[in-house]
Amino acid sequence: MVKQKPTFESIEPDFGHSFTYQKFDENRINKNNVWHFHPELELVYVNGGAGKRQIGSHVSYYTNGDLILIGSNLPHCGFTDALTGNTSETVIQMKTDFLGTDFFKIPEMKKIESLFNVASGGIAFSGKTKRKIGDKMEVLEYQTDFQRLLSILNILNELGNSEDMRMLNAKGFSFATDVKDNDRINIVFNHVKNNFREEITLEEISAMVSMTIPSFCRYFKKITNKTFVQFVNEYRLVHASKLLAEKPMSITEVCFECGFNNFSHFNKSFKAFTGQNPSEYRNELKTVLV
Repeated sequence: MVKQKPTFESIEPDFGHSFTYQKFDENRINKNNVWHFHPELELVYVNGGAGKRQIGSHVSYYTNGDLILIGSNLPHCGFTDALTGNTSETVIQMKTDFLGTDFFKIPEMKKIESLFNVASGGIAFSGKTKRKIGDKMEVLEYQTDFQRLLSILNILNELGNSEDMRMLNAKGFSFATDVKDNDRINIVFNHVKNNFREEITLEEISAMVSMTIPSFCRYFKKITNKTFVQFVNEYRLVHASKLLAEKPMSITEVCFECGFNNFSHFNKSFKAFTGQNPSEYRNELKTVLV
């Protein structure tokens, strides 16, 4: 078995810049799809399409694009791939003090400072905010460096005043600063990402991070506020949501493709997770997307 090495992403703005701006499209695909983390905050706008969000211990499925703000050192996965169907993806990355240690302490920056604090658990924006800010982020492509800086401050201020936001790790996500712990949780997340279709035992995963089963269970619950079994099942259910929306597969096929080996348990778990059984979910999504 090949273990995927956990990734720390080093982000260095170009010389003379205090932030990083990137735009991806069909000619330039964002290939950073492994679990990774970095000290910089990251604002991502996905224009159209549908896919999975994987941020901290949160996993969910988005449709009609996405706008997300990811806090410092919060592990996450790529949001687009060849099957997402989006038009483009715009990414802004900046340190919390990218304009100086005290800049965001002044009264006019209060909303942005609060936004940065809330972003520690990851935020998804919807409705008018997603559309309006998404448009503003796409315009950055045609602006000068100074215009971009002013636009980013304006974007952050509008996000700080928005009510169209949802915390993705509402119960908290404690990402330890110890390098050994960073490596451990990334090993776990990467292994689940690559092997969720198969059975993953506590014996197997705890051995991978050199812990006893009781120690691993306490460690994982402390960091994610979820049991390991709960996290894996949620990962499978989100993948089921994606397949139900995108693939012409039967519900039975979806069940087994996602790693469930009992159809009745899959139906019960899916309804508890989404509020609908798989057929209701698929039918409702069809009406939304038509």
